[in-house]
Amino acid sequence: LGCFNLSVKGHADCVKYVRSFGVPMLVLGGGGYTLRNVPRCWTYETSVLTGEEVKDELPFNDYFEYFGPDYRLNLPVSNMENLNSPEYLEKTKSQLLDILSDVEPVPGTQIQTGQVDSQLNPRGMNMEVDQPGPEEVNPDQRISRDDTGRKDHPSELAG
Repeated sequence: LGCFNLSVKGHADCVKYVRSFGVPMLVLGGGGYTLRNVPRCWTYETSVLTGEEVKDELPFNDYFEYFGPDYRLNLPVSNMENLNSPEYLEKTKSQLLDILSDVEPVPGTQIQTGQVDSQLNPRGMNMEVDQPGPEEVNPDQRISRDDTGRKDHPSELAG
């Protein structure tokens, strides 16, 4: 797939690796792929994400001719030379980790680790609890203004 020299199975192994962490995932597509490879990739990766096996033989469908001449889900691996040197890969990994270290976690979703003393799951705070007022005692009972202590504003009854 693309310039990464990955097979559909190799690409799906990356998805499987991230899935192994057991965290919620939102898997989105990118671009720049050929029409023949995109459906193959999404079909196989969806099977990996759902834990379902799929056959390599493609069933006949309206787009069957796009998948010739072998009509298989997985394409033969090419003999493309791997031009990624270990030094280049290490430099790229280092740059990526530097960039990621500057990214702040997104607030707004509380993370529960299950550990009581964890910073991600702070101890509960003691809060004063208000006593219910007259309007909260019985929701089926009509409350008069005298019971609530509210005063009428002169414009409320104008009409």
